[in-house]
Amino acid sequence: MKRRWKILGGIAVALIALLAVNTIIVDGETKEAEVTVEGGKILSLPGGDVQVVEAGPSVAGPPDAQTPIVLLHCYSCSLHWFDELAPILAESHRVVRIDLLGHGGAQKPSSGYSIEDQAGLVGAALDRIGVQGAVVVGHSMGFSIATALAERSSQLVDRLVNIDEGPTEASCDIPFVAKLGFTPVVGEAMWRLTPSFAIESGYADAFAPGFDIADGFPDPDQVVDDFRAMTYTSFRDASEENGDYVEEVPLDERLSRVPVPLLSIFGSEDQICDPEVAQEAYATVPGARVAEVKDAGHSPNVEQPEETAALIEEFAAEAGDEAIDPLPGGGRQGEPKPGGDKPGGGGSDGGSESDSGQSGRGAGGGGGHEESQKKRRVER
Repeated sequence: MKRRWKILGGIAVALIALLAVNTIIVDGETKEAEVTVEGGKILSLPGGDVQVVEAGPSVAGPPDAQTPIVLLHCYSCSLHWFDELAPILAESHRVVRIDLLGHGGAQKPSSGYSIEDQAGLVGAALDRIGVQGAVVVGHSMGFSIATALAERSSQLVDRLVNIDEGPTEASCDIPFVAKLGFTPVVGEAMWRLTPSFAIESGYADAFAPGFDIADGFPDPDQVVDDFRAMTYTSFRDASEENGDYVEEVPLDERLSRVPVPLLSIFGSEDQICDPEVAQEAYATVPGARVAEVKDAGHSPNVEQPEETAALIEEFAAEAGDEAIDPLPGGGRQGEPKPGGDKPGGGGSDGGSESDSGQSGRGAGGGGGHEESQKKRRVER
């Protein structure tokens, strides 16, 4: 009996040692940036290297092509989550997709995953490729980054589009098994051992019930590839930093202080965030519009790309036509947004239209545009 207990004790000690070693190895992993999409390019920027891919008419194209659209993907995703949406938008717009730090083809360093840092990198990338006055579309966590970009920049963001990001952590939730992935030691072990079928199953809540994930992407293994492309550090830190950002100040409150027109799109069958709670909050933002994509879940850009594109294009067509008065304490029209002179934030001295007494919203300040003060609900 004593011998048996000694054997069991030895096994337990060995297992603990293996888990400890695995934790050290997994936590220390980093990855360099790499091109993962045809036409993609790596931009080496202060703070990290990101992958960017562009499509559509250039800035020298016709007038309706001069409002660029920037697409920022969700947490544990990649620019491939816009593979079906981007070509539709690119028919009449310059479309820019960016792999966020720690995701897809971007670099995976040991730190730098705060929402503000991510927004700085996006701003620096847009500066590098000459994009200003864009309609910035953020899917889930990507919208938190879009919001931070609007907070810090007076040139880069003309309009914001939210796709299924809740304004607070309380408005969204993830399954218990997913939460285990962030538990110290346990999370690192799961990271190394999780099989591909379990990874795909873990993404199921990002779509409407019954949606076939393989049908949503040109590559049926896309979600598995996106998960495998990350490091555990980027997987853990990106989630924690997004949670900290929305808890510090809810997104609807942040947006109420930023004079940028907002369209918030939610899938009617979202299994992660509560559409009703979220949209009720976003509808309080001055000039905001809310829209629903029926039969879509947390990712209508993947599930219903045509419907989602139609909503974005309609909103983008009005770029520069209205100005929004922020709530008191959020600055005045014609003034740079907070942090506009930070690196990667576009600055407040670039002489662009967005700094010419119009806060990047075009003509018609002072709230005189009645449409800008009206909340509209659009169902498609």
